[in-house]
Amino acid sequence: MILQCSYEELKALRDGARALLHERVAEPHAVAAPPEGHAQIEALVPRLTGTLSVRTLLEQRSVQAAVDAVVEYLRAEMEMLVTTTHPASEGAVVAYFDFAHALSVQRRVWEIGVEMAALIEVVTGRVATPEVAASFVFPD
Repeated sequence: MILQCSYEELKALRDGARALLHERVAEPHAVAAPPEGHAQIEALVPRLTGTLSVRTLLEQRSVQAAVDAVVEYLRAEMEMLVTTTHPASEGAVVAYFDFAHALSVQRRVWEIGVEMAALIEVVTGRVATPEVAASFVFPD
């Protein structure tokens, strides 16, 4: 399955992921995502350069977890900027658009997961087990 993202969406996710990972290093006690979530985010960052190919349901779930963490981080950043500055301040507006771009990708990643799970069920006649989620490959 192919996930197409605009330049703005990729930039928002990439910048948000890097900021989230950097914040974890700077403040190890302030964890916005569990340790496995950080590994998923680290794995996602190099892939945010263009079209994103998702070959298995297990891979989709990893991408989903990483994008979910980034979206929540960007939401918190946006809320903080809106409340500490002004809703129309440049930083708050930029934060809103970064959050909104990442949020739209989050929804599309979720939709791909629903489609993948449904296709696995149609083809195999069963709900996707973890083994099937890892081994059932979807061509691009």
